[in-house]
Amino acid sequence: MKRGFPEHWVETTLKEVVVSKKGKKPKILKDKPFPKSSPYIDIEAFETGLIKQYADNESSNICVPTDVLVVWDGARFGLAGFGQSGSIGSTLACLTPIIVEPRYLYKFIQSHYSTIQQKPKGMATPHVDPDLFWNLELPLPPLNEQKRIAEKLDTILPKVKSARARLEKIPAILKKFRQSVLAAACSGKLTEDWREEYTERTGKELPEWEEKKLNEIIYNIKYGYTSKSFSHGEIKYLRITDIQNGKVSWETVPFCQIEKNVIKKYLLEKNDIVFARTGATTGKSFLIKDCPPSVFASYLIRIKPNTNIVSAEYLYFFFQTEYYWLQINENVAGIAQPNCNAQKLSNILIPLPPLEEQHEIVRRVEKLFALADSIEEKYKKAHERVEKLEQAILARAFRGELVKPDPNDEPAEELLKRILEEKAKLEREQKGKKRKK
Repeated sequence: MKRGFPEHWVETTLKEVVVSKKGKKPKILKDKPFPKSSPYIDIEAFETGLIKQYADNESSNICVPTDVLVVWDGARFGLAGFGQSGSIGSTLACLTPIIVEPRYLYKFIQSHYSTIQQKPKGMATPHVDPDLFWNLELPLPPLNEQKRIAEKLDTILPKVKSARARLEKIPAILKKFRQSVLAAACSGKLTEDWREEYTERTGKELPEWEEKKLNEIIYNIKYGYTSKSFSHGEIKYLRITDIQNGKVSWETVPFCQIEKNVIKKYLLEKNDIVFARTGATTGKSFLIKDCPPSVFASYLIRIKPNTNIVSAEYLYFFFQTEYYWLQINENVAGIAQPNCNAQKLSNILIPLPPLEEQHEIVRRVEKLFALADSIEEKYKKAHERVEKLEQAILARAFRGELVKPDPNDEPAEELLKRILEEKAKLEREQKGKKRKK
């Protein structure tokens, strides 16, 4: 092998094997087909295949299914597509292969997507850097070998795509599973068998579940402290933005300045629960377990559960249920800036089992959530492997490792000569057309 590909291949650049044209905005666009019109391929049609508009052929640049389309402008610049025909939108470029297997060319550009994305041109609207793009080094096998490689990729890559699609269903399944666990936990279904066993074991009937308002099972409810945040200090200052995905990275939480005589009012302790009271995260909660000396910011509300009546962990699990969110959304005031005040939070209804059953519920929920967390970790690793797999397969394809060579194929050197001759001919013809205009 030479330069990372077989001896019988040659190296050229992308610009040598295609003719290109940029898309443009046509003069006529309609919602339905009309005489001498074509489907209009804008960025939405390119990504979804759904055609919503039709353009007049005369003012359009037209592509055919064997052309390779590339997103030239916008966030997804460098993304390649294949197999579409119609009027090319202004954010797309069309590449017509010259005696090169179109599918091979498409997969080659697809394999360089991350490279193209790493070097955008332009500031406000990023677009493809033409110097980088047109000078991409293209390993060129014989034409028949290109076809065999494309066919092999057409066989393998859909399997990778199918595996990815199946994996991507897992987060939604896990989310539904966790919600089902919480619903069962806070309705009594999760511990039905435990209640029966308890009666058999002790000979006593457990008290019935009750429904209590939040203010009946907590010591107090309080708004947070108003302060500027500082990078150094003694007392941490927990804000809404510090709570991400149910976790707090305490080392990144800033500090605040607070007088010693008021610290006690706002000092966070184990089993405290804080709530976001305003903004997009209104109603989200966080259970304090272990934390450095910290107070909570003014956009948070803190409750102190009465642990003689209610388990803080049980209460925190309830605050993640659909029943809780239904009540919060009913009690949220404000559209532009949603908020929930202490009074409204105090009136939230809580299904309350006996304390001993609450502890059993917490134990079972934690066990089931640990199982879900374990599956989620395996999913993340599998998803990462699948994401790398497609690029690994493409890399092998362009190193000549997917298919065997055929000595009867036209040599790649001869193919490249024909390509360059054909390109020169097309360029001469194009110049002639421009002079006639």
